[in-house]
Amino acid sequence: MTDSQILPPSVTGKGAFYAGSVLDHRFGSSDPYTVGVEEEYMLLDATSFDLVQHIDTVLAAVKGHELESQVNAELMQSVLEIATPVCRNPGDVMRELVKLRRYVAGVAREQGLRVGSAGTHPFSLFERQRITARDRYHQLVDALQYVARRELIFGMHIHVAIDDADKAIQVVNGLLPQLAPLLALSASSPFWRGEPTGLASSRQMVFAAFPRSGPPPRFRDYADYAEVVGQLEQTGCIADYTHIWWDIRPHPRLGTIEIRICDAVTRVEDAVAIAAYCQALVKQLSEMYDAGEQIPTFHRILTSENKWLAARYGLQAPVMDLATGRRNRMPIAQLVRRTLREIEPHARELGSERELEEVKALLDRGNSAERQLQIWNANRDIAEVAEQIANATERVAASA
Repeated sequence: MTDSQILPPSVTGKGAFYAGSVLDHRFGSSDPYTVGVEEEYMLLDATSFDLVQHIDTVLAAVKGHELESQVNAELMQSVLEIATPVCRNPGDVMRELVKLRRYVAGVAREQGLRVGSAGTHPFSLFERQRITARDRYHQLVDALQYVARRELIFGMHIHVAIDDADKAIQVVNGLLPQLAPLLALSASSPFWRGEPTGLASSRQMVFAAFPRSGPPPRFRDYADYAEVVGQLEQTGCIADYTHIWWDIRPHPRLGTIEIRICDAVTRVEDAVAIAAYCQALVKQLSEMYDAGEQIPTFHRILTSENKWLAARYGLQAPVMDLATGRRNRMPIAQLVRRTLREIEPHARELGSERELEEVKALLDRGNSAERQLQIWNANRDIAEVAEQIANATERVAASA
């Protein structure tokens, strides 16, 4: 979700904006629980399914189209980012993602390319990628060096609007136990540099090298958060708060909570289901805050351990049941099913019951990492894995 899609022109400039000594924000500027999704796609050669450095070709082809502002470059020239407009519910998200996937798939094919969505490319090498010619990206590589140059990964970010700044902080705190379930549901990166890694999400291990990444600290309130961000900005450590890449973060300029833990997922139905799951969770926690109820939080070591287990084992992860404190670990799929029962009334009020039901289907059929490994285990053809990612990503172009 880009700034121009949610804010009036007067406040769409980059950089932090302050009122006095407090980081200004737009929480409450739009209806609560509206949702937006960003997806990062691979640009692929139509024959070899290797990554190609053709983002400028694609951007030139979309110039002047009504969807131009929703199709953007990313750090590397082999990455294409799309962003939905602000949506009221996951049904709207489905329509927008189908429209965008159909459009960029068609544009790519006209240029002799394909697109694919997964957390990592199965075999392409980061050494062969070129950095996009934008000042922000060159500055990033200059600052982070090897850490940025090897960031050949693809994510999905989900924004959910919140109507109060302090509430946003507490909802972020309350979402920390959901890092592991969200990662397990979205895990789609079992390969790195042509080899199976034994991980469901190799993307997490690559991005962990970034500074200011991983689970966020727990802040007391918005002033506490703003003070920390202000110190980082005023000392020149970061240009603005968007250089803080936590798994979940407040996004003051958009007035949203941004959930960044997810791998890019291959099937559009999975993307929409996870968005529905996030929206219902945010509503549940927001209403707990409004009612003066204590939002459960847990030590960072515990939520990080569960996150690691999800990255390693995906939907087969044996995780700690932090809510009950049981001594025995439980299957993460069981934890997700319990959460679905808890948030179902909120999904009903949001009109997203059908999309939330798709989470159960995802649990039954497995995530993208499992499907990629099934293809690999059939004949050990890594190019076929990439081809099937492209086919499944683009399927909406023919069927929707």
